[in-house]
Amino acid sequence: MKWNNNLTRIFDIEYPIVQAPMFGVTTPEMVAAAARAGALGSLSLGDLPAEKCLELIRTTKRLSDKPFAVNIFVNPLPEDTEELRLQYLETKEFLKTISDKNQIEVDYPDYEDIKLTDYHDQVNAIIAENCKIVSFTFGVLDPASIALFKSNGTVLIGTATSIEEALVLEKTGIDIVCVQGYEAGGHRGSFIEGKIPEIGGISLLSQVYDHVNVPLIYAGGIYDAKTLLAAQLLGAQGFQVGSLLLGSVESALQEFEKRILNNASEKDIVLTKSFSGRYARGLQNTFTNTLDNSRYILPYPYQNKITGPLRATAKIQQNPDFVSIWAGQSKSSYSTASTTDIILNLVEKTENYNR
Repeated sequence: MKWNNNLTRIFDIEYPIVQAPMFGVTTPEMVAAAARAGALGSLSLGDLPAEKCLELIRTTKRLSDKPFAVNIFVNPLPEDTEELRLQYLETKEFLKTISDKNQIEVDYPDYEDIKLTDYHDQVNAIIAENCKIVSFTFGVLDPASIALFKSNGTVLIGTATSIEEALVLEKTGIDIVCVQGYEAGGHRGSFIEGKIPEIGGISLLSQVYDHVNVPLIYAGGIYDAKTLLAAQLLGAQGFQVGSLLLGSVESALQEFEKRILNNASEKDIVLTKSFSGRYARGLQNTFTNTLDNSRYILPYPYQNKITGPLRATAKIQQNPDFVSIWAGQSKSSYSTASTTDIILNLVEKTENYNR
């Protein structure tokens, strides 16, 4: 296996393996541990306010002097309408009924108390910290932000779940496309309106490779040497791993969540909008079964904000029926080793494959 390629040179790393930016799971410690393995760590900033972004970036820098990426959500925000306000109130009442029934005391926020992040504030914070690798999902950066990043010498990585989305990213001047297969865990990175693309990684990656000229990172189902080498054969220069790291020492998941993951079977893994209002792949439970296909799912990020306190309280109570646990279709043993060792083990097995 020859690891050196365009991406190892662009990122200044040893192996073109990317630790996935898993919001709610990734920690600065995980990013630093991935960097120690010679991979590219990714700090997930999601839709956090700029002040929190600065804090996390600075913490990561104290833990590692190696390159790492930061990841943000660039989705458009829903229009504030009377219809949305009414739907929010109805959803709040429904959620209160559920939590009361299950003896979970939750203080759900009022509509007026919801604070949404404009990603432009994050852009300014990222540039202020001179972060040179930025990935994003749920949309496309606006031209002014792209120009601002480019003037700062920043490498930009966009997420695509279809050929059409990959072409849009390339046309807007994005340097690298992360191709997310349907089997990937967590939120779908889809951003073109309409039904979310249901394209498996093998079909999607090979077709995107035939249609765009920028380097590709592949995300979705990479958990061993065979899957990594398959992605390479289909045109990927980078290999993003997420679910493989869920059980790691540096994962933010609690021990009860890691146990649930290990005990889950493939039939337990579903796509759901119940927790956030966007499709995400993870474990089904009482909450997903109750909310999915109901009328009590607000558009993202309002659903994500209103269910946040319920998930936080359920996590404190170690109640698996009301927490969101994301995972991809390629179920692994979820090693409890360090992120460093998990990645280096993947490297070793890839190098030894067919030797």
